Amino acid sequence: MRKKIKDILIEETVDYEITIQGWVRSFRNNQFIALNDGSTNQNLQIVIESQNYDKELLGHITTGAAFEAKGKIVLSQGKGQRVEMIAEQLTLLGVSNPEKYPLQLRNRPSLEYLREHAHLRFRTNVFAAISRVRHHLAFAVHEFFHKRGFLYLNTPIITSSDAEGAGEMFHVTTLDFDNIPKTEDGKVNFKEDFFGAATNLTVSGQLQAELAAMALGSVYTFGPTFRAENSNTVRHLAEFWMIEPEVAFNDLKDNIDLAESFIKYIIQYALTHCEEDLKFLADRQAQEDKQKPQADRQEMSLIEKLEFVINNEFERITYTEAIDILLESRPHKRKQFKFDVSWGIDLHSEHERYLVERHFKKPVIVTDYPKDIKAFYMRMNDDGKTVAAMDILAPGIGEIVGGSQREERLDFLIKRMEEMKVSQNGMQWYLDSRRFGTAPHAGFGLGFERLVLFVTGMTNIRDVIPFPRTPGHAEF
Repeated sequence: MRKKIKDILIEETVDYEITIQGWVRSFRNNQFIALNDGSTNQNLQIVIESQNYDKELLGHITTGAAFEAKGKIVLSQGKGQRVEMIAEQLTLLGVSNPEKYPLQLRNRPSLEYLREHAHLRFRTNVFAAISRVRHHLAFAVHEFFHKRGFLYLNTPIITSSDAEGAGEMFHVTTLDFDNIPKTEDGKVNFKEDFFGAATNLTVSGQLQAELAAMALGSVYTFGPTFRAENSNTVRHLAEFWMIEPEVAFNDLKDNIDLAESFIKYIIQYALTHCEEDLKFLADRQAQEDKQKPQADRQEMSLIEKLEFVINNEFERITYTEAIDILLESRPHKRKQFKFDVSWGIDLHSEHERYLVERHFKKPVIVTDYPKDIKAFYMRMNDDGKTVAAMDILAPGIGEIVGGSQREERLDFLIKRMEEMKVSQNGMQWYLDSRRFGTAPHAGFGLGFERLVLFVTGMTNIRDVIPFPRTPGHAEF
């Protein structure tokens, strides 16, 4: 019977026969093999009698090589582990040349080095821990919504609409670039393309989710989204996963309450189910902090930060209140902000992090943004200047959630589309949701990678997705 190492290490019983398979982490004294199978960062020590194996097999017991071991699990005679396996049979499954294996050549490879070898970085403790945490967070997303009666909706990846109206999209086409068909006025003739119209990779499933919410009540999407934004930062990806709930009859307050409870649920799930991996990542973060100046170090450990979030109410302020706080702040008065502060600006990361990390020292929900800096579908407030929007700002990241009450009034929606030069052509399906049984509704979007970034304590978003897509990089 094959068993995972994680289960063996927590099993109370000993003196039983077992088969395990995994990869060599180390081989000491021609006797002790540290084997890892990815179920945990902890290794199982395999004890072998080297005289029972030929020299060729022993020569293949190198870091990264794959082996199957059969034997008995017993209480360990040495220090560092509770149990170990006394091997009766050892079978080589896959060799790993120690002179060419990239992770063998670097004792403690940097994160930058590992990004260049993303196909192998799963084999390191840090990325194995992140991968397991990411899995549990994804599972928790579905569990949260399922428990609350939401339906999981699969929205299209290829679409002809631009939900954000920003135009930063990847085009999808089968046209021959060496012989592009043109119309009489010299434009690309998309009628000859595969879908008979210009199409793109989706930037959001929100608009389609609104349609479903207007019939099913509560829905959510959780899928890949794409932004052709030339941003080479530690917070941006060209391909990422987005969680987007839409709820009929919800207003802005309902939306805020849902988002806050969602974040707290997900974090609590991770603390409960990823204790070992989060402790490892917390220790890693603490070691990194020791190399930084005192002013740049974290005020709380990773675990303390996560517990603080779930045990405290998020601060709720309006955009106008946020601007007033920033205008009175020391960094503004000393001209330390890179970007100026005035009513009407789109808050930059430095402004968001000041509000969260230095002023309130906890997550902050900012509401009622100026209409000119928000999307066309957000509900106009009675003041005619702001919309019923909300962003949740998190320590170390800034914006982690963006949402709003949607504009359910057809005349207001059409007026906003005209103001923002969003064409109604091809959008009649969306406007129909306001023509037939319109109702108040609200929703938000949460970038999954930013959530993983926050929970794991990593500082670069490229390190929390298996194969990051960024400007100039689309390997694997």
